[in-house]
Amino acid sequence: MKDFKDKVAVITGAASGIGYGLAEHAAREGMKVVLSDVEAGALEKAEKDIKALGAATLAVKTDVSRADDVKALADKTLDTFGAVHLLCNNAGVAGGPATAWQTTLHDWQWVLGVNLWGVIHGIHYFVPVMIKQNTECHIVNTASVAGLTAGPGADAYLVSKHGVVALSEVIYRELKQGAPEVGISVLCPGIINTNILDAERNRPAELKNAPGDEAGNMSDPKALEMLQTYREIFKKGMPPQQLADIVFSAVRERKFYILPNADPYRPAIRARMEDVVKERNPTDVQLDLT
Repeated sequence: MKDFKDKVAVITGAASGIGYGLAEHAAREGMKVVLSDVEAGALEKAEKDIKALGAATLAVKTDVSRADDVKALADKTLDTFGAVHLLCNNAGVAGGPATAWQTTLHDWQWVLGVNLWGVIHGIHYFVPVMIKQNTECHIVNTASVAGLTAGPGADAYLVSKHGVVALSEVIYRELKQGAPEVGISVLCPGIINTNILDAERNRPAELKNAPGDEAGNMSDPKALEMLQTYREIFKKGMPPQQLADIVFSAVRERKFYILPNADPYRPAIRARMEDVVKERNPTDVQLDLT
């Protein structure tokens, strides 16, 4: 997909972070931009800011974990703009620092619901439309380097991102065989300067943990110290606008794997690949993210 002008971009999780960076870049490319997010106030502000760039804009409050919400997003996109050319399944949340058995069922449901089912819903409702258009289109599924490695902790997040990578690889082959005009990329960035560590603010009430059931004790001084350390690391991460530049270049090149800012993780990625090929037990690789 070489030319973006006057094409339609649909971006989930568009009110902040990576999603907003993608939306801003899409607007500067002259695209019509559909902003989707679960956070109403932030979505309203994002809509105003993207419109100020001169882009035709539609904002749709969407919980991507809910099929009906994503169907409504697709319907409103088509009713308003009549097409979709770039689909960015980007909405995501972070899980807590817990082992697999400590992670609550609500945590599993919330993280997998947004990070994996959100992508599944986007594919289900938008890709048939893109195929029927019989014109050049592209999909970008946001995963993470966490989808290429497997360390301890944040298990629900890692599982969800591995799922996005695997799903994207399958779809790549399916589109290549049956709908080559539709391209796809899987975005696996390292640390980006976003507020994903504060995603709890958007957790649905029905999936909140009961007091005392939380996985991990965030009143523990060591846990709080670790959280603060990660906040400082994220502040030094790649700006979303820089990431968006890389993504749009990759879309132009029909590049599948996009691994910006991932160099610190490459030893772990390589070790995991070699573990599988050589049928050896998983290797522990120490990462320096500071």
